[in-house]
Amino acid sequence: MSLAITQCVVKAWSIVAGKRVLVVSYSYSHQTRNLLKGLIRGLEEEGVDLTWERVSTVQALRFPIGTIPSTVVMMLKTFLRKRYPIKPLKPIVFKQWDMIILAGPTWSYNPSGPILSLLDRDGEKLFSGQSVLPLISCRGYWRVHFWGLHSLLKKCGAKIICSPIVFSHPTPEPWRTIGVFLKLAGKDPEVGTSWFGKFYPKYGHSRIQMERAYRLGRELGHDIMSGTKPSELQFQAPVRSEANS
Repeated sequence: MSLAITQCVVKAWSIVAGKRVLVVSYSYSHQTRNLLKGLIRGLEEEGVDLTWERVSTVQALRFPIGTIPSTVVMMLKTFLRKRYPIKPLKPIVFKQWDMIILAGPTWSYNPSGPILSLLDRDGEKLFSGQSVLPLISCRGYWRVHFWGLHSLLKKCGAKIICSPIVFSHPTPEPWRTIGVFLKLAGKDPEVGTSWFGKFYPKYGHSRIQMERAYRLGRELGHDIMSGTKPSELQFQAPVRSEANS
């Protein structure tokens, strides 16, 4: 059998057999979850066999936090990388996957407390020898988050895809920082006709970014199914403004 025919047979078999992708995520205010809905839909439409494991905390974390003092306290704790205990993962996640997408928000420049707990407790068992693609939902400052996550995943023996998928809130600074803080404190800065609402029209990610997540899912799914190596994947970072979404 010629090399060309062999390659065609291998590619056809990979499509028939399917590619298995695991998505592991934590979403505090549903922003990460909303992005993943589009991404996962795109992946599945390209034929990817997908499993979605949603990390949940032992004690539910309140959103919004409710008061300005309690918001400040939580921000200080998350800056110091406070862990939040999580419930056990389903046994199915501890298998071999063609790719694992690890998704979650940035908390005070760091991965969220539940994701840190996940890495502490299950990191080596879950990620060792696996190709891992981080997806980050953030206000804007994602690099420290990624550097820390990259280091922790490497310690777990993961093969990290160097270019993460990053979605940054589209509202420009300083309005998005003030707006996120007020939202966490239980205010509704995007509601009503106040002067601040003119600069901060919406909390979180835009509808255009949700659509972009779906298109990325289609692109990523096509690459996976066609046999592209995970190390060859590249993503624009961050996906922020309405123009580049």
